[in-house]
Amino acid sequence: MIRGPDPYVVADDPATPIEVVIGPGQRCTSNDGKDPVRTMGLGVRTWGDSLNGSTVMITGTYQMHREIGQRLLRALPGLLVRPAEAGDGTLIPLLAAEIVKNEPGQELVLDRLLDLLLVSVLRSWLAMPGAGAPAWHQAQQDPIVGPALQLLHDDPAHDWTVAKLATKVGVSRAALARRFTSLVGEPPMTYLTGWRLALAADLLRESDATIGTVARQVGYGSSFALSVAFKRVRGVSPQEHRKRAMAGPPLVSAQPGAVVLQS
Repeated sequence: MIRGPDPYVVADDPATPIEVVIGPGQRCTSNDGKDPVRTMGLGVRTWGDSLNGSTVMITGTYQMHREIGQRLLRALPGLLVRPAEAGDGTLIPLLAAEIVKNEPGQELVLDRLLDLLLVSVLRSWLAMPGAGAPAWHQAQQDPIVGPALQLLHDDPAHDWTVAKLATKVGVSRAALARRFTSLVGEPPMTYLTGWRLALAADLLRESDATIGTVARQVGYGSSFALSVAFKRVRGVSPQEHRKRAMAGPPLVSAQPGAVVLQS
């Protein structure tokens, strides 16, 4: 798994010349300017040198701009390699078999299989000792901080205080504040602010709801209160964030395909 948006090269050797460039939206171009998907087509969603090539790559691309997802993406290494046996070993052959079909609902089936494969890889990586999993993820396993995080995630619009959270999880206010900060890396209310603003950023991007409506959905009493917090933490107003988001690329896309190569 390679985390963008920086360019990367896949080759049998660093000295091998680049033959095909795959750009945004899976747009492919060979060195002579031709579309290899057409000139090297080997069937449905498949292109390469030969169907009998000794190496097959199944590729899938996501374009993700959700703020909630950025919390995990920022924690991932630039390149993550996991052996197939570390995850669900049934998904790869199933995806390989489905990718060459052309039946009703096929795109939906492929997207969901790709989603499952991604989750499987991430789950096996997060379970590795010393993998560098984010503190908030590790803290979810704690018997005190885990339930507190779940409460914040499930109902961010609630008028939470540290005291109310502590009562819910059955410890003192001081004990929760100390343990939460130690395991998550920031105090409970600071974490809640970041969570609320990430949710607000996604709602502003994904819907045409008013800023006041978004504010109430994430726990702010007015559009002014949200605007002040948003600009203080993110450096732009909610209106400016929405304007930039509307001019950007689509939210999420998953585009699976197969490349068969000689080696």
